Amino acid sequence: MNTIREDFEERIEENELLNCMRCGFCLPACPTYVETKSEVHSPRGRIALMKAVRDGEIKEYEEVEHSLNVCLGCRACEPACPAGVNYGHMLEEARAIFEEHKNHSFKEKTVRKTVFHKLFPNQKRMEQATSLLSFYQKSGLQKTTRKLGFMKILPKHMQQMERALPKVSQSKQPEEAIFKAEGETKATVAMFRGCLMDTMFRETNQSTIKLLNKAGCDVVVPDTQNCCGALHGHSGEKQGALELAKQNIEAFEQVDCDYIITNAGGCGAFLHDYDYLLKNDAKWSERAESFVSKIIDFSSILVELGFMDHHLDVPSQVVTYQDSCHLRNVLGVSEEPRRLIQAINGADYVEMEKADSCCGSAGIYNITQPEMSMQILDHKMEHARATQARTIITSNPGCLIQMKLGIEREGQSDVIRAIHLADFLLEAL
Repeated sequence: MNTIREDFEERIEENELLNCMRCGFCLPACPTYVETKSEVHSPRGRIALMKAVRDGEIKEYEEVEHSLNVCLGCRACEPACPAGVNYGHMLEEARAIFEEHKNHSFKEKTVRKTVFHKLFPNQKRMEQATSLLSFYQKSGLQKTTRKLGFMKILPKHMQQMERALPKVSQSKQPEEAIFKAEGETKATVAMFRGCLMDTMFRETNQSTIKLLNKAGCDVVVPDTQNCCGALHGHSGEKQGALELAKQNIEAFEQVDCDYIITNAGGCGAFLHDYDYLLKNDAKWSERAESFVSKIIDFSSILVELGFMDHHLDVPSQVVTYQDSCHLRNVLGVSEEPRRLIQAINGADYVEMEKADSCCGSAGIYNITQPEMSMQILDHKMEHARATQARTIITSNPGCLIQMKLGIEREGQSDVIRAIHLADFLLEAL
């Protein structure tokens, strides 16, 4: 078996590491550097650490791995970088290498196997888990648990997160796989439904389909698709991510469509990186490139098809928008959601300062790195408060839960709400 250094030499390209000019343009874009002012927690600092591992200058890896784990993986450094360094790809490869060389305890192995191999890749198990959450919320068990003080055994931010979880819908997934456009068909699209989006946020998926139908899209939902693999890729479970990527490519190859639609920034960005993930696989690389060429966020196609021409109206309210990091930094989508929001009568849009910076969610980062996550979130809520918005809109389930958590931490859940862009647009219809 290779050593960690040998794997770094084989799998992380030296030219990519050397592309970093140490210019520092990434520093103000990096949330963890902004919070700590430590080069160890900056993109160029982490690249320097990766290079030192590759060159054999570092023999003890604990600090390197800690630095990589503290990284949010928001990839805000990439659009800020004048040299076009693909930091996100190196980060995930380095995490995968460390994960492959790690000796987990029995408990850790069990948890990782349950989450990465048993739960997320299995939609039926995801639905069962969501049903348990729904039962907990609606049976009275949630109220009883809180009343008896059982939640107090959890850390404070986890207690708040339990309160911020969305109310899970009991609505069933429609059996039909094709949803016809209203009026003239302008495009045929295949929808990536996601694992969390199709269970905990199923109503948002249904909202998205209705919006696409209204815009003139026939929507096909392939039944054999699976989890996008983002959680696996970000957590060093590269093999699991590869397997899920192949399943999804195969599923969408069965559909003759103009676009593949996503409504979750994190999923969309990882799907967009399938060509990189499979670049060394002769059987799959071209198929991955074809798949990636069709990926588009739902807001982009709504703008393209002139959705703003519909009459859109909500009760008068101040609204603001929190960017999904991956939607903005990987897919390059930032103006389209704002254009859609600003087309709504009654929505007084106020831009949030640093709306393009991470909210601290980053997949399961708010669980694995709670202190940094809550520090970032508290600063995010300062900027949200300054807008005086009563509605905070976002385009990713993790961001949505994190903003709900921020509202809960502020004690403002009675006057401020967080909502997915698709649900807000459907309200406006």
